[in-house]
Amino acid sequence: MQITVKDASNYFRGLLLLIRKDRKVTQPEISMMKQIGKTLGFEKDFCDETIHEILDNKHIVDVPPKFSNNDLAIKFIKDGLVLASSDGEVHPQEVKWLESAAEKNGLDFSTFKLIPQTSENRKPFLVQFEVDELTIAWS
Repeated sequence: MQITVKDASNYFRGLLLLIRKDRKVTQPEISMMKQIGKTLGFEKDFCDETIHEILDNKHIVDVPPKFSNNDLAIKFIKDGLVLASSDGEVHPQEVKWLESAAEKNGLDFSTFKLIPQTSENRKPFLVQFEVDELTIAWS
């Protein structure tokens, strides 16, 4: 699926907002966000800096993203669920935020399933994200 630069930016920003909901950013979350940022075409230094600063950055408005189509929104929610559970604990604020993202995009959050993470499937380098199927239309 080809997406716009704006959708790619919203995808990355939205997942950054998600990982700060529990007020801690764990190593699995960092690794996954770097992988997602790379897939979306963002520079490594940009990804490193934004991930590092997300807890203290007051300039990012905490509003769930609105995507240009429902297929992309579904991918976002699925990736968000994987990311939220990557540290072995899903914080209620993460779930609430994903629910609001689903609602904003006209989706029924109850149709999504939370995937419990175990030590075997928590390894970030083995994760297959929905975002891996996306390409960016740069023009």
